[in-house]
Amino acid sequence: MSGIYTGIVPFLLYRSRETSVTLLDRLIGDDRWQAGAVQQRDLAIIGGGPGGAAAAIVAARAGLKVTVFEKGPHGRDKVCGDGLTPRAVGALQQLGIDMSAAHRIDGLRMIAGSTTRQLAWPTTGRFPSHGAVWPRHRLDMHLIDVAIAAGAEVRFDTEALPVLERGRVVGAEGGGHHVDAPLTILAAGAQGMAAKMLGAERDPDEPFGLAIRAYAPTPRHAERHLEACLSLRDEHGTAVPGYGWMFPAGDGTVNIGVGALSTMKGFKQLNLNRLLDQYAAIVREPWSLGEYADRPRAWRLPMSSIRRVGPGWLAIGDAAGFVNPMNGEGIDYALESGMLAVDQYIADPQSATNNYDRLVGERFDAFLRTGRRFSFIIGHPWLLKPGLRLAVGTQRAADITLAVMGNLVDNDTPGAAGRVMKIADTTLRWADPLLRRTRATG
Repeated sequence: MSGIYTGIVPFLLYRSRETSVTLLDRLIGDDRWQAGAVQQRDLAIIGGGPGGAAAAIVAARAGLKVTVFEKGPHGRDKVCGDGLTPRAVGALQQLGIDMSAAHRIDGLRMIAGSTTRQLAWPTTGRFPSHGAVWPRHRLDMHLIDVAIAAGAEVRFDTEALPVLERGRVVGAEGGGHHVDAPLTILAAGAQGMAAKMLGAERDPDEPFGLAIRAYAPTPRHAERHLEACLSLRDEHGTAVPGYGWMFPAGDGTVNIGVGALSTMKGFKQLNLNRLLDQYAAIVREPWSLGEYADRPRAWRLPMSSIRRVGPGWLAIGDAAGFVNPMNGEGIDYALESGMLAVDQYIADPQSATNNYDRLVGERFDAFLRTGRRFSFIIGHPWLLKPGLRLAVGTQRAADITLAVMGNLVDNDTPGAAGRVMKIADTTLRWADPLLRRTRATG
């Protein structure tokens, strides 16, 4: 079975908002779902990951008619580190998501050379004081199930594209089905055909990342701290701007992975599988690590977007380039931007795209821009090493690094971390032309 019928069985007991109408009635009891038919909706969402699901949950709960097109099957996996920052946990709590299936994480252990610092997530009034590890195939399935229970219609195994009329997006179509909607939300990443059609591709002049992960058994699977090794080296001994991670999943396994930035010299020749194996050899004894439980899988981390809004559409999450260049994390930004997009549509459909663009810019742009510029600096091995010593050299510096690694910094962040990022944003803005001319990749 494919299309909207895939994965329908688990949901037959859900009830829609309309009296005495089951979900099955809503999905297949209407000839609007016949191939070639046009369905009128309030929102069309392309992509059923955390951002798309968050948008669908908010929209459906507000009584909007929303259709989500997801190219994968129900319960599909997504290659990821599986770590949720306190910021991501806060966004999930805002959505009212039951997180009992996730493994709680209380802090981060940072390793740089011979220095190890184990830090608890800070207690603030803005975010919870804990994170989590929640494997993506379970997280994404849970979120999309919540969206369906709220009343959203989801078409699985359906790769959709935006429908353009005279330069304006008027909906989406895929699998022989067409949805007309005043607003289409692009939540399918920055590398697909939909992004290319709308100009929401990665900016080729900005850095990006590559990462690879696998699962492996370990008796330390229930630990409450993430572990990040900031001093990676490739097979030639060259310092790698990135980090290796051990994210305990609480289910007998750990998510082990490595990631690197495109700003390092020789990035195109970097062998991720070898880098992962080298890192696994380092952690094998202290973690009593078993052999990989699955084949290591790699993915690209977009960290920019040429466009994120246009007539009739807006992009969220990875599709908008919302990925922290200093840790590769983007789930929290996907959740936040998805909720914010729908909130703006509910408040004023006519100005939703402009208001969304302004608000996400105020919330994310300065920090992410600073991170991209900083990635040019650490792409130089002779700058990376002293930078790491500075990052973990003192408790105060380590606390700031923790805030950055936890995505706890933005334009409104109080205290030392916020001040440091504002100073860095100003300084690196002036240094940006030099940084680009002297980038390690040449």
